[in-house]
Amino acid sequence: MNKLTVRDLDVAGKEVLVRVDFNVPKNDALEITDDTRIRAALPTIEHLTSAGAKIVLCSHMGRPSAEKEVKYSLAPAAEHLGKLLGCAIAFAPDCIGDDAEAARASLSKGDIILLENTRYYSEEKANDPTFAEALAGDAELFVNDAFGTAHRAHASTEGVTHHVSQSAMGFLIEKELEFLQVKLDNAEKPFVVIMGGAKVSDKIEVISSLLDKADTILIGGAMAYTFRKAQGYEIGMSLVEDDKQELALEILKSAKEKGVNFLLPADTRITKEFKEGAETWNTEAYGQGGTIPADKEGIDIGDVAIEDFKEVIAGAKTILWNGPMGVFEKDCFSKGTDAIANAIADSGALSIVGGGDSVTAAVKFGVADKVSFISTGGGASLELLEGKPLPGVAALSEK
Repeated sequence: MNKLTVRDLDVAGKEVLVRVDFNVPKNDALEITDDTRIRAALPTIEHLTSAGAKIVLCSHMGRPSAEKEVKYSLAPAAEHLGKLLGCAIAFAPDCIGDDAEAARASLSKGDIILLENTRYYSEEKANDPTFAEALAGDAELFVNDAFGTAHRAHASTEGVTHHVSQSAMGFLIEKELEFLQVKLDNAEKPFVVIMGGAKVSDKIEVISSLLDKADTILIGGAMAYTFRKAQGYEIGMSLVEDDKQELALEILKSAKEKGVNFLLPADTRITKEFKEGAETWNTEAYGQGGTIPADKEGIDIGDVAIEDFKEVIAGAKTILWNGPMGVFEKDCFSKGTDAIANAIADSGALSIVGGGDSVTAAVKFGVADKVSFISTGGGASLELLEGKPLPGVAALSEK
């Protein structure tokens, strides 16, 4: 947090390049179906507008091929932003070149222009210095408010910082760092981490980092089956990482050595058919005859596990939730994730939801506005929790 923020910049009358994350979902009619990321950028944009900046917004959209595919154009985002702000937003049909330069040169104080998709150029992901210089253009200042891409050293996140006088973080990145770094580094105890998802390998570095901070780590999702198989239990057709069982045992050993309560689900909800409306059963508790039959697979934490987890969550002062408890997208497999999401909302703890599927689950189960903070970053959230520096933040000017 020793980096400049947008508050520290004198922007009046100056051209400011702002990296936003407008990589939003669209339907076949190219209409935006979820504007969460656009709304997340509004505080920074409104601050710059009121301070009299000439605002040049840039973003990526999807993964376009070598051709400039229309479905990846940011034109709908410009129109949508205009509706949210109640003003006209100019749109440049390219992010560099003569037309973009002319459009930028015509800006007056408080004007806003959105440049076309930076990923129409392969130089963006390659962090090409010539492309970065062209993207920076005549901007004197740069503001990065795209937390979701801050873990990537691309031209629009890292490269442009070398071609402006000062670079700062926007309000969104500032808030992300405040919750995912500052508040978790100084977490009020008991600090409970709820970790879900499919693979131990995806979360190993996060788990290892949090073993030094957390009092309890609750494990859900398919990664639980890798732990249970490593302990010698039958897990049927459940998703498992056979090559990560030694790693799972090492994690359990490390948690014990550090005095962390590492809680695996006591039982599992299983099914024979992986489809909506499928019949499900609850296993007996592990260690009490509980196994998953060879013709069935685990798709959620079981009823005993739900009650165990809810009890721990109720006593927490700080909660970090990253990853669902099961295949919550199908209603018949969603009981565990629903119960845990609502337990977090009811806990009274400082509650942080860390990106990706957890955010989708929080919205589905109606708790998004009942938790303390929801992160907008998937990979960026994970890398921050792992203790890794984010290139898009590291490149900003020091205070």
